[in-house]
Amino acid sequence: MNIRSVAVFCGSKKGNNPLFAKHASELGRLIAMLRLQLVYGGGSKGLMGILANAVLEYEGKVVGIIPEVLINWESQHNGLTELVVVPDMHSRKKMMYEKSDAVIVLPGGFGTLDEMFEMLTWNQLKLHDKKIYILNSDGFYNHLINHIHVLQKENFLHDKLEEKIIFCNTPIEVFNRIG
Repeated sequence: MNIRSVAVFCGSKKGNNPLFAKHASELGRLIAMLRLQLVYGGGSKGLMGILANAVLEYEGKVVGIIPEVLINWESQHNGLTELVVVPDMHSRKKMMYEKSDAVIVLPGGFGTLDEMFEMLTWNQLKLHDKKIYILNSDGFYNHLINHIHVLQKENFLHDKLEEKIIFCNTPIEVFNRIG
């Protein structure tokens, strides 16, 4: 698969662990250096802002997609290559999917998990076959990864886990495995 654009789901907050921000910045730098386009939630706060700013700092292209309801909440980023305002969260996820060739998930909250699980569900239903890379910064997703293995063990998944999700511990590992 020829990857030209990646959707990244991540928190509109930084979280408590400084490694989360470091990884968001490193990922942004790599996206720009590899001449990939970043598609993300359009916010200027938290990991979202750090990620977008890193891509822009290295002269990369950033497309932000933000729902009207979150313009104030996530503080839309005004320095992007392109900012698209959509009516709702579903429209945001659909457009992020349409504009990307792969998905990367960084630490985040309920919104990040919602976006990740919708992509996984669409993948399982064969609505797309885009790879989903989970950046497990400092073990942030260990409990979730263990639970996903339980889903597989208990035969609730339709495909082999490795065909849908790739777990990585560093931004460089994501790009060593992407494709």
